[in-house]
Amino acid sequence: MRIFGEHGLRTQFIHVGEKKIHVVENSEGTFTYRRDNVRVKILGGMRLSILPAPAEGYGVRFLMVKLKETLAIPPGETVHGYLSAPVDVIVKAGDTIIDRFILGKEKYALYGEHSIGVITRYHLSGFYKDEPDSLGVIKLVVRNPTKDWRLVKRIVIPIRNSVMFYSEEKAYYPLVILTTKEPYEVNNTGNPPDGRLKATHETEPLPNFRMRWWP
Repeated sequence: MRIFGEHGLRTQFIHVGEKKIHVVENSEGTFTYRRDNVRVKILGGMRLSILPAPAEGYGVRFLMVKLKETLAIPPGETVHGYLSAPVDVIVKAGDTIIDRFILGKEKYALYGEHSIGVITRYHLSGFYKDEPDSLGVIKLVVRNPTKDWRLVKRIVIPIRNSVMFYSEEKAYYPLVILTTKEPYEVNNTGNPPDGRLKATHETEPLPNFRMRWWP
């Protein structure tokens, strides 16, 4: 089922996760967009765009993914894998956002100390060799350039204003690289995890995040 991308303006239901969008053509040639309690009358145009957005929720800057199993990375090794991830959704008429909503049950957590920690969107995920069967996906590279074994229990990713990538059925964060040299450093590269995907806007990297509080 096609979710992301352009949808022609006509009477239809569009299912996005557990949410349902209803577009109704009115007798005078306008259209009404409905989603839960949101109502928008569209007076012109031909298409809507439904796009993934980073899971900022109530305006957080970071996504914290806690791993179901701790990863133990050998010295000098680089591992590749995937995480599931939450996503928000925006709907645009032309270049204007007419709706934004959160999919699933949103959770938040404090990462770090109470006085100087950061509020993050929280998500629990496995570490997968292949893409998980989830709407949102992160491709993760973990590099251990040290001479010691390193443990990875969670990863805190900068996401504010991040570009997103998408196919018709799935949403993807940019490629994320975690380097396990103290302090652990997370790089949202801004690069697509796969060359076949479309970008929501112009791609650019975000400032790296140093995971000062560990584990």
